[in-house]
Amino acid sequence: MSDPSLKLVLMGTGPFAVPSFRRIAQSRHAIVSVVTKPPVENPTRDKETLESPVMSWARQEGLTVATPLSINDPSSIQWLGELNADLLIVCDYGQILSNEALSKARLGGINLHGSLLPRHRGAAPVQWSILTGDTDAGVSVIHMTPKLDAGPVLEQRATPIGTQENAQELEVRLSQLGIEPTLLAIDTLSRESSGTIDRIVGIPQDRELTTKAPRLRKTDGQLDFRYPLSWIDRQIRGLQPWPGVYGNLVNAQGKSVRLVVHKAHRMEIASGELVEHGLTPGQLVFSDIATKLSIAIEQPKHWVAVVAKDGLLVLEMVQVAGKLPMSSAGFVSGYGKQAGLHFETPSEPHPLLEKMMASSPDK
Repeated sequence: MSDPSLKLVLMGTGPFAVPSFRRIAQSRHAIVSVVTKPPVENPTRDKETLESPVMSWARQEGLTVATPLSINDPSSIQWLGELNADLLIVCDYGQILSNEALSKARLGGINLHGSLLPRHRGAAPVQWSILTGDTDAGVSVIHMTPKLDAGPVLEQRATPIGTQENAQELEVRLSQLGIEPTLLAIDTLSRESSGTIDRIVGIPQDRELTTKAPRLRKTDGQLDFRYPLSWIDRQIRGLQPWPGVYGNLVNAQGKSVRLVVHKAHRMEIASGELVEHGLTPGQLVFSDIATKLSIAIEQPKHWVAVVAKDGLLVLEMVQVAGKLPMSSAGFVSGYGKQAGLHFETPSEPHPLLEKMMASSPDK
């Protein structure tokens, strides 16, 4: 006999939730409502609002959509109870559900989270998987509790992180990886359909292994070339597409311009060799330096790099403030003749890079 169908409420906002929600909509289960964050004002156009990816998908599917300012308000709690749902499915929603909100569905709620819990609990698990140098990323489906990302694990899947993969690329892969475990978790709880769940379903998380994945800030993207290349590489890949990485590029006359680095790769060179040729962290060097240094990696004819603590960061795609993104060749064409170009060095230790080092599995 097949498992019974459930009445579900889907709660999500960002694109990470859409692949799993789409597959749930094709299953035997009934979606009684989709809950997402309200539309926000478009900063580039007056009087225009931007729908969340989940809202756009739900409207296209003809599903009922609700956009409460807070899912934990008394009016929202009452509304949830009136739905008589069996289970809440939460993914990339942006609000933490209270115990009272979770209790309004007979079987509680499950959450699809973008990390291998208990590692990287918090708002930015995919980004922190890269930032801390993890070799593997993954998804976890948990039976929810009011404590953030702390419920027992129903299903989990892992995947290697590519050496050049950024957070945007990894998030797309993980959103697809999460489809099967989410459906399996729903099926697991559907077998409890005869009543409410009064026991632990799933594997409890080991609190000793917990790490945090806090929300990122714009200032986290500040470049600081006093740190090792491996950390800067993770920063660049982990902060794509937001908040991105940037620095103030200063010329010999002291004039500065903001430069955003979209893509780069590292080239390890012995620090002694850098010192021997008078190269200091933050300094820009161009392809003519290749004749002086022991560079074994073949580079394009015209390239530009930044000196770091233990090598060169070769820039592939950059963007000068107020201009369109450009390749390294385009940057060399416009700025290659300026002498003394260097990145401004922050006055304080870098908060994000220090957190990355503290959270690294091999610290």
